[in-house]
Amino acid sequence: MNQSTTWERLRTNRDWLGFWFMLPTAAFLLLFLVYPLGLGIWLSFTDARIGTPGKFIGLENYEWIIGDSKFQTAVFFTLLYTLVASAFKFAIGLYLALLLNQNMPFKAMIRAVILIPFIVPTVLSAIAFWWIFDPQFSVISWSLRQMGWIDGNINFLGDAWNSRWSVIFANVWRGVPFIAISLLAGLQTIPPSMYEAASIDGASPWQQFWHVTLPMLSPIIAVVMTFSVLFTFTDFQLIKVLTNGGPAGATELMATMSYNTAILGSRIGEGAAVSTAMVPFLLAAIMVSWFGLQRRKWQQGEDND
Repeated sequence: MNQSTTWERLRTNRDWLGFWFMLPTAAFLLLFLVYPLGLGIWLSFTDARIGTPGKFIGLENYEWIIGDSKFQTAVFFTLLYTLVASAFKFAIGLYLALLLNQNMPFKAMIRAVILIPFIVPTVLSAIAFWWIFDPQFSVISWSLRQMGWIDGNINFLGDAWNSRWSVIFANVWRGVPFIAISLLAGLQTIPPSMYEAASIDGASPWQQFWHVTLPMLSPIIAVVMTFSVLFTFTDFQLIKVLTNGGPAGATELMATMSYNTAILGSRIGEGAAVSTAMVPFLLAAIMVSWFGLQRRKWQQGEDND
């Protein structure tokens, strides 16, 4: 009788019901996220190679990557790529969101067109940009030559800094729609009465933006930009197809370096160490967003739960 009562309580209690529904998701996360992450961290402490399990070697892989100039370049460009691309995506995305939030003709069609860069497969986007930046047949170089601005073709992907700005441009083009549509959804949740009240109080459009729009959008901005930073920091397909880390490692990201080291170079342990070194950066981005949201709650007098 006691066991039956306990089972009935477990079966009908709302908290336990939620637990049963979350159990499949938790199992999925453990199998496809936690286990691979744990295995990758373990492999980073071994000298494993393709076909051999390897043995524990402690911090040797980390000592190697810290002293490796290629890894240092990859860290530098990963941070540059993430910060510059994320800043431009936010600025352009916010501008487009504010523009699309106004009454304008063909607004629905323009929103659909803006989404195209985001829904096109990354590999196809990279191939398109590879043609746009081609050293011989670049449409950009051809257009500039026709206008008389340059005499010869621009070496977009063969020069270190040209290739860096080129892949950043491609990432911004692809990522802006996600920011714009997300912020547009946030703008449409702001009550028009707040703008009316601010206008009655004599606030200029800039003051309304600074004191009404940005504060109301700040939680959405924090979440959206966290995802944007994480997606940009771990970008792989765009760089792999467009430059494969070249020229001479100038556009190598930590993600592509990990793949090239572990899979193409057969050094699983060293590649896993490069991947594991990405974790602190990703956690830092998440914590900045989390503390920003908590600070916003504190300012509004809400509980930090």
